Amino acid sequence: MKYISTRGKVAPIGFIDMFLMGLAEDGGLIVPERIPTIGEQELRAWSGLSFQEIMMKVFSYYTNDEIPEADLRKLIEDSYAGFASSDVLPLKRINGSLSVMELFHGPTFAFKDVALQLMGNLYAYVAKKRNEVINILGATSGDTGASAISSVRGKEGIQICILHPNGKVSRVQELQMTTVQDDNVLNLSVNGNFDDCQQIIKELFADLPFKSKYHLRAINSINFARILAQSVYYFYAYTQLSEEERAGGINVSVPTGNFGNIFSGYLAKKMGVPIKQLLLATNENNILERFIREGVYKPEGFRTTHSPSMDIQIASNFERYLYYFCGEDAAEVSARMERFKAEGQLTFTAEETARIQADLSAYSVSNEECLETIRKYEAEHGYLLDPHSACGVAAYDRAGARDGGAFVSLATAHPAKFDEAIRLIGIEQKFPERISELFDKPQRQVVVDNAKEEVAARLVDFYNISDSH
Repeated sequence: MKYISTRGKVAPIGFIDMFLMGLAEDGGLIVPERIPTIGEQELRAWSGLSFQEIMMKVFSYYTNDEIPEADLRKLIEDSYAGFASSDVLPLKRINGSLSVMELFHGPTFAFKDVALQLMGNLYAYVAKKRNEVINILGATSGDTGASAISSVRGKEGIQICILHPNGKVSRVQELQMTTVQDDNVLNLSVNGNFDDCQQIIKELFADLPFKSKYHLRAINSINFARILAQSVYYFYAYTQLSEEERAGGINVSVPTGNFGNIFSGYLAKKMGVPIKQLLLATNENNILERFIREGVYKPEGFRTTHSPSMDIQIASNFERYLYYFCGEDAAEVSARMERFKAEGQLTFTAEETARIQADLSAYSVSNEECLETIRKYEAEHGYLLDPHSACGVAAYDRAGARDGGAFVSLATAHPAKFDEAIRLIGIEQKFPERISELFDKPQRQVVVDNAKEEVAARLVDFYNISDSH
């Protein structure tokens, strides 16, 4: 398996080089040259396997044996040993047709742990094998940063800098990042929103001399390895359902803002998971819903919501979907992305919009509906949703199952991470001990202006100080 860029100007590379490159050097995103197909018979044989075993199966199609089987198995086992559930991702039945897959049993109580615990261990493995320092650089709307920091804090040969929007993440998300005292961690709190943070990251990765000099590596979902790890839970969800429930295919509701979580589902579907309806759930920052429903991809009017991890206008993984939508035509992708850069929007024809709607359906959920869904499911089912997971369940309530079949909604975070929103409807919850203890810890972060130059200067200081130790 070789890896190429959505814009066609990166020579095919192997798995580890893909992992280290992160963002393609021509400004595109890395994708596999081909997507392997897993047949129905093999997929059925995976029933009863653990999440770790299924991850091993999926990754074996992509790694080219660049990581020996025994080493890969140990990386996977180590990555999920600290999850609070023995199932890693337990599937909870809510009602007759709806099950919720809980993705938040990792160390930072968010779905990002599923991919980032593995990626952190993989970076440490590569750093040791190649005897080089790896500088991880990422932007977060809240959960990615905490999870990425957790995955590499204190690890030899790795330094990490995370940008987050100042004052626009939940209190728990901020504390999970900024109470970490390890010297290989730098938190930059940017006076802007997530899209501003992500733009700075993209500009720094596009500065190839800077990227090369400081060995910059990506942990955001611009890194295909993260997308691949996230795709595994669609396989796992399918195998956890009974044969009767999954007959004819399943429906999945996916809360998403950066298009990574749902693109992972799209990848799983292309690999062979029988997904009938891939339902994109978003909040009032509904650029992705408008893209799917109206065929217009255009950032409009940033809004602060109760689900801040989805307060995103420009979705990093949109270009990967566009690549497959355009028939893997890199020249066409490049032309459309240049048009988007120049005009600030992309418009699709009626025929193209119909094709998009064959792949995806979408619902945006208002702040009011989000809170009402949390209240309703706690009152009627005794199940407490966080505001992001509530968007997924609200979308399920409105969409219904396509031609019947089981419906799985992804629960992306523990409700304790977003207590500010949940208290608005009078629900008090008991915090897990690992969250409660955060409030008494000192914080360590630097507030910076929304400027690539200032961030770059902070990074140079961080790397130089670290090198002198």
